[in-house]
Amino acid sequence: MAKAQASWFLYLLECLDGSIYTGIALDVKKRFAEHCSGKGARYTRSHPPKKILGSVKFRDRGAALRAEYATKQLSAEEKWKYCRALRQKRQRVRRGD
Repeated sequence: MAKAQASWFLYLLECLDGSIYTGIALDVKKRFAEHCSGKGARYTRSHPPKKILGSVKFRDRGAALRAEYATKQLSAEEKWKYCRALRQKRQRVRRGD
């Protein structure tokens, strides 16, 4: 029997200085904890994370990496706009709209 393939996630973190960090992970909450403990990326060691702004599920690592690259090409303003859109979508799903 084939092993089920784990989903990958693109995630965005707000850092204490107001910047946004973008990464990918299998487990976003676990990766956030690693960033908070100083064991994450070099960027988050010097820009400690404040909170998870949002995440998006992808079928495989390659798709998540492509989305990460595209997101990192956005301006800070565009990333904030993307995060607001993710939050609004999550709220609509919870309400059943």
